[in-house]
Amino acid sequence: MQRQWTAPAPADRDDGGLPVLPELLDSFVAAAGRTTPEPVGGSAALRSAACGYWSRRGLWTDPEHVVVAPGAEPLLLALLASASGGDVLLPRPCAAWYAPLVRLVGRRGHHAPVPAECGGLPDPFALLETVRRIRAEGGVPRVLLLSVADDPTGTVAPPELLHEVCEAAVAEGLLIVSDETWRDTVHHPHGTVLLSPAEMSPGHVIVLSDLVGAFTPAGWPAAMARFPATERGVELRGRVLSLLTAVRSGLPGSIAAAACYALGEPEPVRERMSAVARAHGAVAAAAYRTLTAVGALCRPPQAGRHLYADLDELRGVLAARGITDSVELERELTRRLGGSVAGGHRFGDPPHTLRLRLATLPLLGAAEESRLRALRAPDPLELPHVAMALTAFETALGDLVGDRPVT
Repeated sequence: MQRQWTAPAPADRDDGGLPVLPELLDSFVAAAGRTTPEPVGGSAALRSAACGYWSRRGLWTDPEHVVVAPGAEPLLLALLASASGGDVLLPRPCAAWYAPLVRLVGRRGHHAPVPAECGGLPDPFALLETVRRIRAEGGVPRVLLLSVADDPTGTVAPPELLHEVCEAAVAEGLLIVSDETWRDTVHHPHGTVLLSPAEMSPGHVIVLSDLVGAFTPAGWPAAMARFPATERGVELRGRVLSLLTAVRSGLPGSIAAAACYALGEPEPVRERMSAVARAHGAVAAAAYRTLTAVGALCRPPQAGRHLYADLDELRGVLAARGITDSVELERELTRRLGGSVAGGHRFGDPPHTLRLRLATLPLLGAAEESRLRALRAPDPLELPHVAMALTAFETALGDLVGDRPVT
């Protein structure tokens, strides 16, 4: 049973995802004939495109402070392996791929609970208490890994709370790694303020972003890291490059060309990003209403493609159906809804809780054509196939928590 609890979460990337933007595909195909490998860490053109991306978001960046790699996982792995030894602090819950990488480099990971307002970062008082406990046990806290636009909770950290966490982390000597993969998927960008920790504590923050979040298909892995312009940042970037070079972890030429095009954010890319955020925001809000109507606790979704629900208030009803932990809850809802469900045990929450992450992508349709129609629709909820998917979602949850036990 323990092995089941610690298994990786179902990979959202196994789903076909959204249709590839035609202009992005053109850039990919145009570079397919290249035989010269891309430099490890990214070409000058690609790193300059990354700098332009960050500069448009208020983070001036020099290409010499950027590293690009084939995916966030190898990039974070190299980063953790390159940082000074010590313990890593993680929010609870957090993305399913964080903790395995911490263990893989031989570090101890410590979870600190998130605040009531959002996920993605620890409550500042819980952070300080966790640091104190680690030191009392003989550990050395070194790194805080957080996410301002969060998977799994789909929330955005309020700037004032983020500032408190950054202040506490810097005061305790922690290096902050800010996963900003989902920052460009905010559902209502004009009504949500999203800041990066690098704007608050520039000398103490490494920004990590996987382009799969908003720009590229899941099958084209590309991620980038922005290092602080300090002696420590230069040294750490050099170590990361050495590790990536040792395993020949460079981007294929076609993916590098597509990433360079996407990071320039031409009009087709901006329009697609806006359409995706609008569509996911619409179905996430509808799913949130369904969850709260049946009695689940859930933070209102603000970004990304997931919601995180707590069904502990329904423990008695679920226990009558033989569901007493997140493993059993995941199994039952996967049977009813499909592979879009992952129990909270996969994200650092204790298995005895009744928490789970739900994906919004299946609500936009099963086929690429259906999902494309949802992106183009002014209101995706008016499309018959989206309405049908939401009705099936509502029915499955209603049947699960209804008065009569399942026979």
